[in-house]
Amino acid sequence: MLRFAVAPTGFKECLDAEAVAEAIGTGIRRVVPGALIDTAPLIDGGEGSARQLARSTGGELVPVEVTGPVGDPVRSHFALLGPRTAFVELAAAAGLSLVPADRRDPGRTTSRGVGELVAAALDAGAEKIIIGCGDSGICDGGAGALRALGARVLDASGDELPEGGAALSRTRRIDTRDLDARIRGVDLVLATNPRNLLDSVARVFGPQKGATAEQVEELSAAMRVWGDVLRRHSGTRFGRLPGSGASGGLGAGLAGVLGASLRSRFDVLLDAADVERRLAAADLVITGEGAIDASTALGKIPAEVARLAKRHGKPVVAIAGTIGAGADTSYDTGIDAIAGILTGPVDLADAISRAPELIAAATARTLRMLLLGRALAA
Repeated sequence: MLRFAVAPTGFKECLDAEAVAEAIGTGIRRVVPGALIDTAPLIDGGEGSARQLARSTGGELVPVEVTGPVGDPVRSHFALLGPRTAFVELAAAAGLSLVPADRRDPGRTTSRGVGELVAAALDAGAEKIIIGCGDSGICDGGAGALRALGARVLDASGDELPEGGAALSRTRRIDTRDLDARIRGVDLVLATNPRNLLDSVARVFGPQKGATAEQVEELSAAMRVWGDVLRRHSGTRFGRLPGSGASGGLGAGLAGVLGASLRSRFDVLLDAADVERRLAAADLVITGEGAIDASTALGKIPAEVARLAKRHGKPVVAIAGTIGAGADTSYDTGIDAIAGILTGPVDLADAISRAPELIAAATARTLRMLLLGRALAA
């Protein structure tokens, strides 16, 4: 009986990772009806990550009401991935989608709800808490989250500063005397993009969160001050530390005050979904994404899946919506073959609407070729 591990990411603006995995599974069953298929749809830590991880690990989604990024209450959630591990999706408490278009001011939005989710996970008995940093609508250095956990962010007079990143330019010290004591005994991990740095986060991501050119300069100055305060508090320089700028500087704030570790999001999320063990048990690994091109080899999910699969000598096929320039560099990551879903010119809207069937058909075609090669070799 052939075993397949199906571990794709979503096809952007088309299908989420779960729908892609389902379509690949449909294609497998057309050719190998009795196949054993282990689906592990993968995400990057942004919007929808908690729900996806709960599904792929047999975990549980826990609803919580928290303070949203503009201060209004929002319905949120975190995922319990096991009896002692929780996944907090930042986007579910402080995501850009939670900021109304007419209130997009990253100088005022807050990460407080993220800290409230961490507190809820502590209430649930979590001993390891993973925070997925992605799709944020904030730039407050994690100050709001720290406040939710009992810290105080103070100015030169010892007064509490208001919420939002703009106020951080007046920060002089952080008071942790009332910090939730439980956080010290927890393994707190932030799943970050290592390229996000505190020094540059306001300039790179501020405009897409609604910042004007003037606000970008304000926030950049505030992040410098915040970095200096964190350095005095923790002894670590965060300005150019990989991942320090994650989610508007939340990475630096939680590392500097709570001792959180900043790790590559793919390493963390693949570990959380127990992906390596599942790949090792397969005869064939099938991954995929919307476009396989030169960027795939630079740490995208199909390349990371292939890297893990190759530790165990497993063959890897990638299903792609499109195959672009530089796709051949993906072979160096461990991908053995790439199959595009299109067999001829197709209108984009038509391709999107037919994507599940196109993915299933491409998977089936690829498997028929592989099984033919297997028969000839035998």
